[in-house]
Amino acid sequence: MSYFARPGLATELADQLRGQAVFGDAHNGLFLAAPRRTGKSMFLQHDLRPALAERGVLVIYVDLWSDQRRDPGDHIAEAISLALVEHAGVVAKTARKAGLQSITIAGALKIDTSRIGKPDGATLTQALQALHTAAGKPVALIIDEAQHALTSEAGEAAMAALKSARDQMNTPDDVALMLVMSGSDRDKLLRLVNANGAAFFGSTIHQMPTLGKSYVDHVVALIEQQRAEQRPVDHLVLLEAFQLFGYRPQFFHAAIGEALNPLEAGNGERFEQRVLAAARRRRDQDAAQMRSDFLGLKPLERAVLWRMLALGRAFRPYDAEALAFYREQIPGLTVSAQKVQAALENLRDRTPALVWKSARGEYSAHDGAMHAWYQELEQQGMWPPVDGQPLCKS
Repeated sequence: MSYFARPGLATELADQLRGQAVFGDAHNGLFLAAPRRTGKSMFLQHDLRPALAERGVLVIYVDLWSDQRRDPGDHIAEAISLALVEHAGVVAKTARKAGLQSITIAGALKIDTSRIGKPDGATLTQALQALHTAAGKPVALIIDEAQHALTSEAGEAAMAALKSARDQMNTPDDVALMLVMSGSDRDKLLRLVNANGAAFFGSTIHQMPTLGKSYVDHVVALIEQQRAEQRPVDHLVLLEAFQLFGYRPQFFHAAIGEALNPLEAGNGERFEQRVLAAARRRRDQDAAQMRSDFLGLKPLERAVLWRMLALGRAFRPYDAEALAFYREQIPGLTVSAQKVQAALENLRDRTPALVWKSARGEYSAHDGAMHAWYQELEQQGMWPPVDGQPLCKS
């Protein structure tokens, strides 16, 4: 399936980042939230990055989920270090090949690229200023899955350092450093801008537009071009299927491929209906998996997760109200803060993990989709789930 570009959105965001919008605060940092697998990372890499590069901006892209074993703070520092070495000229590259880590920028500032962000090394601000000088152009740092930075002290320190670098490098008339922070979980990303002591306190989280009708029209055009016998394709049925897939292209593409496979066709049913049926199965499978995960927990783990889903960012695992809630759900059980902590650790240690923890001891459901699942059942009066219960009323 060919890539569906969104040049209009990329152009608009690039102009905002460069401070060319009449209103808006993107030049102080752009924060984008979008559910996982909805095309966020593809847009950042294949639309926004080229749009910025075309405007003379040096772009660094870092995906903090690409290697979750690494400390996110180190990951950010290394990306800046590699960009610095790449743009510091022949001398730096020669030194790197010779095994030397230190490079000199503009004949004055000497930076050990292996120690950027370390206590005895150059700060991220110094490194970014040096990169700006060496490249002779503005710098944009795109951090994908930025909420992962909150899971370590070094990651939180890196966020604070980037805010400091922004403040020092930018002026009302010149944007030298642009920051783009994206996340697949709005609740976690909010902790970068709303929590006490948040590095970017006061900034706004924007919900990234999902792929919609224009994307489905693009897919339909490809189908009608390659499979003339399927004309006319029912746009509305495929749009409904795409929505049921949660606007996730990967699952949508797979269902279309299977539905168009002549070995899978049968009973003369239109392929669009088979795609729609696959979308409904996927929705039910996702709900069934979350219900199975929830019902498979121990009573205290289940109560803790329940309260976490109900309260969101207001969740406090050990306060008096929380302990009373756990006891209410599990009559006769003696509940202590130690037992709750053990339950939280069990929820984090599961594969896949059900609970996420920040370096500050804040907790959230690991998968943001679980919040939506809880809210849907709660609104339908079907919470808590029980064995044998329908997945939903609709």
